[in-house]
Amino acid sequence: MDTFLTTAKSWLSNFFDPEVRQEVQNLMDTDHEELKERFYKNLEFGTGGMRGVMGVGTNRINKYTLGKSTQGLSNYLKKTYPSETIKVVIAYDCRHNSDTLSQTVAEVLSANGIRVFRFSALRTTPELSFAVRHLDCHAGIVLTASHNPPEYNGYKVYWGDGGQIVPPQDGEIITEINTIAYEDIKFEADHNLIESIDTKVDNAFFDASVQAGNFNAAGKDNFKIVFTSIHGTSITAIPQVLKMAGYPHVTVIEEQAIPDGNFPTVKSPNPEEPEALAIALKKAEAIGADMVVGTDPDSDRLGIAVRNLKGEMELLNGNQTMVLMTKFLLDKYKEKGFKGNEFIATTIVSTPMMEQMAKSYGVEFKTALTGFKWIGKMIKDFPDSKFVGGGEESFGYMAGDFVRDKDAVTATLLACEVGAEAKANGSSFYEELINAYVEFGFYKEKLISLTKKGISGAEEIKQMLKEFKENPVETVQGSKVVWIEDYNTSIAKNVVTGEEKSIDLPKSNVLIYEAEDGTRIAARPSGTEPKVKFYMSTNAVLPSASEFKSVNSQLDAKLDGIVAELNLG
Repeated sequence: MDTFLTTAKSWLSNFFDPEVRQEVQNLMDTDHEELKERFYKNLEFGTGGMRGVMGVGTNRINKYTLGKSTQGLSNYLKKTYPSETIKVVIAYDCRHNSDTLSQTVAEVLSANGIRVFRFSALRTTPELSFAVRHLDCHAGIVLTASHNPPEYNGYKVYWGDGGQIVPPQDGEIITEINTIAYEDIKFEADHNLIESIDTKVDNAFFDASVQAGNFNAAGKDNFKIVFTSIHGTSITAIPQVLKMAGYPHVTVIEEQAIPDGNFPTVKSPNPEEPEALAIALKKAEAIGADMVVGTDPDSDRLGIAVRNLKGEMELLNGNQTMVLMTKFLLDKYKEKGFKGNEFIATTIVSTPMMEQMAKSYGVEFKTALTGFKWIGKMIKDFPDSKFVGGGEESFGYMAGDFVRDKDAVTATLLACEVGAEAKANGSSFYEELINAYVEFGFYKEKLISLTKKGISGAEEIKQMLKEFKENPVETVQGSKVVWIEDYNTSIAKNVVTGEEKSIDLPKSNVLIYEAEDGTRIAARPSGTEPKVKFYMSTNAVLPSASEFKSVNSQLDAKLDGIVAELNLG
């Protein structure tokens, strides 16, 4: 008998709710392919925790898969802190079933004698990260699927430092989860151990966000912002934080301000997609706004549009906003005087321009695997160093260390500070970005994501990455490949000299080619979606701001050429 069928049959026991048993039986009788898709594997923790389609099955998000993960986490916490009163804080976003699933998670924790602080309504992921340390908790959990489609939900676990779980905790927790059966889940809640938390934590988070992101920029009274939460959680925080920081001209897109897991006004609640900000961009043109900001459902990522040299609203990418916000922070630190222990950080698939800036300012540069948990881990691993700011190409940013995950709330405020100060000085966000290209080198990036769903899609992704490795790229737009970095083997090899270096990062399924002219191509599977991603970065000298248009066109043509060479178009 097929393994998935044996697994599915185990869900017919009386432990499972009657409607669950009925659905499994119906699938067994009528749709073996769908049954296989739901039961052929268990959901696993990736770079962003556990994320999947909601429904019945081991490969789905439901009360049993989350219950099992929570039971395993409970067992691990009790083993790790045997003589302490364990505390866990829980938040959830706007997605379907997030409120009921978060209540289930709270009940399982309480059934294991763990004290639970649960937000009684939706809250942002950065506030959850903040709350872990603010409430002196041992762990935190947020129910979210970030920017995935409406049928998804997810579960991210944070440790006592406020960052997402990383080795060794993640592997040890997974091992604990895998040792228990569904029947081991304790669902009988001790409601005396569950406490609702709201405004006290909200106010503390807002104060900390303003303290980290507000630099008393000039020109706030003359800076117009259009903000959209895209039906997500940031409506609970960003308008309030901008108001506290002194921004009087914030226009909220009302038709997207109501939290709604269907995300009815967009194809995808992903601020990387121009379509997600279409309504906000239209409003910005109508009222003459300076900046548009949109956030994903759990408010850890933000998309920004600003006026370009033609005066048109242009959506920036994550690398561009990261570079300029980091430069702004470094300038502010420099004004006060560097202490000598500052560092900035990004990921291996993000723009190399961050490293060039770090060298110019004389601060340390750290790089991490994809996934913001690795940047959060840096802060924990280097307690004597001062994290200034940093981010990743996928629209995530973190200013300071009061939150230990990407934080669209504080990053929104910071972006407005950059824009307002630039405008007050007769410049703009966009012009300041061009000035940064002149100073540090013009780096431009492009991302190609290919979606491959289901069992066959997973195999296709595996095969594409295998071919990318076994048939090495030799030249990129005429420039010879010099370095091949294989994060699976932790070896970087110079294919010209034969020199090898060890990569001092955890093993990961990432392969990067670097050419003589600094052009880079990286490939990796997404840790949270059924996608394979190809990242391209190229660069050129920008002698002056007046030459931006021509050099920008050259870099665009080069990136398009790389896409064609890789047959990704």
